[in-house]
Amino acid sequence: MGRYCFFRFVRSLFKNGTFARLFFGRLITNAGDSAYTIAAMWLAFSLGGSSFYTGLAGFLTMLPQVFQFLAGPLVDRWPLRRILVGTQVTQGILVLVIPLAAATGWLSVWVVLVVMPLVSLLNQFVYPAQQAALPRVVEKEELVEANSAFSFAYQGVDFVFTALGGIVVAVVGAVSLYLIDSVTFAIAALVFVGVQIPPAESDEGDQGEDAKNVTSAVDEYRVQLADGIRYVRGSVLVWVLLGSLVVNATIGTALAVLPAYANTHGGPDAYGFILAGITGGMLVGSLSATPLKRFSLATLSIGGFAFSGVAWLVAIAVGWLPATVALFFLAGVPIGATNVIFAAMVQSVVPEDLMGRVSSVLASGSVGAMPVGSLLGGIGGNVFGNSIVMTSAGFGLLFISACWLTHPLLRNLADVEDLRSERYGLTRSKRAEPSESF
Repeated sequence: MGRYCFFRFVRSLFKNGTFARLFFGRLITNAGDSAYTIAAMWLAFSLGGSSFYTGLAGFLTMLPQVFQFLAGPLVDRWPLRRILVGTQVTQGILVLVIPLAAATGWLSVWVVLVVMPLVSLLNQFVYPAQQAALPRVVEKEELVEANSAFSFAYQGVDFVFTALGGIVVAVVGAVSLYLIDSVTFAIAALVFVGVQIPPAESDEGDQGEDAKNVTSAVDEYRVQLADGIRYVRGSVLVWVLLGSLVVNATIGTALAVLPAYANTHGGPDAYGFILAGITGGMLVGSLSATPLKRFSLATLSIGGFAFSGVAWLVAIAVGWLPATVALFFLAGVPIGATNVIFAAMVQSVVPEDLMGRVSSVLASGSVGAMPVGSLLGGIGGNVFGNSIVMTSAGFGLLFISACWLTHPLLRNLADVEDLRSERYGLTRSKRAEPSESF
């Protein structure tokens, strides 16, 4: 009955023309985002001839995500449709710099390293603007389903088009993919032009207070961030965050050396297929989270990451591309499943008055590990070799499993209800002092 109600709500949402435009615009723009990230990694490797440049490209492209919260006050001040249309147009122009530079003989790795962070920086306005628009265009009782639909649009499309981006790079080349991206941004801009977003109630106030409002928003963010840090630090979530840091750092290091690693195992075709295997496995894992949630969190983490680590290491050792791709696919399944289940866990146990700030701490902390991992992976690939870095990523997954197995609290976690115990520091109000037991 619950599933039927969900789909009934979703169908009704798409009768809302404004929501439908926002949703399809999100699908299109995220497809372009995912594809050009993959193109940038391969292009940086092929132009720079070194894993260092690939790692640096990943670092610079992913780094702006860490500071997305800084865009919040500006998103609250500016008209949302203007943000959505303007960012798509500007991104489309920026990605055209790459094929233009290639056509004129000016393309170098440094052009890629300058353009891609600028494109990524613009993205930090897009997703907060879309999220801010939802409460203005759908009814309050539809917000859960609207956010679920947007989450699918973000995560599902990211997985699919990251995989397709690798294949397209193998078929038509990275530069051609930038031309395709410019078209997706143009289409997204046209979709967003027709969006009619009502102004927020606060928009009708005194515009002379804008600067004061921005300052207040930043000050409020600082206070809320401190609350979130105290809550996470005083609960079992700090260990979950550390595990997420290791996972994202591991993925970052692997992505940094993957073009060079794949180049020695078949060239751009191997790159596309291996990337499709990893991201496809994560997508299947995320879709398999519902039946897997009946297992305890400890079982999922210990068994899942152990399975991922072993599959990853065997994929590197096997030396036959079809088997390597299949094993990387299997390694990605537990990663995708645990990401979804841990997100649901946080939403289930953290008090509602702390949800925003705790989520921002967890998201910023975990996302921040990826650019650092990418940079270190690129350096490590140059110093120690790409195969060694890829192998270390497999051991990183095994390390997470070992941490859950050896930590006295983590290895006894049964399910979400068990986490409500005071033992795990997850039932306090925001005014309570954090536990010192963690």
